[in-house]
Amino acid sequence: MKKNSILYVQTSDHPERQYSPLVLAQTAQAMDIDAKVYYLGQGLRVLKPGAAEKIKAGSFPVLSEIIKKTLDMGIEIYVCQASKQMLGMDKVSLIPGLKIVGASTLNDLALEADTTMWF
Repeated sequence: MKKNSILYVQTSDHPERQYSPLVLAQTAQAMDIDAKVYYLGQGLRVLKPGAAEKIKAGSFPVLSEIIKKTLDMGIEIYVCQASKQMLGMDKVSLIPGLKIVGASTLNDLALEADTTMWF
């Protein structure tokens, strides 16, 4: 039997919108659901070195800790290479552990997932 799957797509660099896809992916994994996160467009701005350490919402830990926990749980985080180029970040290193992929990967992941959620 195929394991259920969810793809969370982050398109925003707004600080308060950063936590939902990561926390939901962690929760999905705890529920034995295959979860993946894909960063697209403006969402990439928070993945530059030092940026996630500056984002904190409410009583949550800083965003960099949430990203690290997500990766440590084995949840794949994908980053759109075309978005890196569009934002002039093609030579910028991002947080270690992220997978830089082509734009077609988003289509493949969405077709493979049982559902997608966009942020």
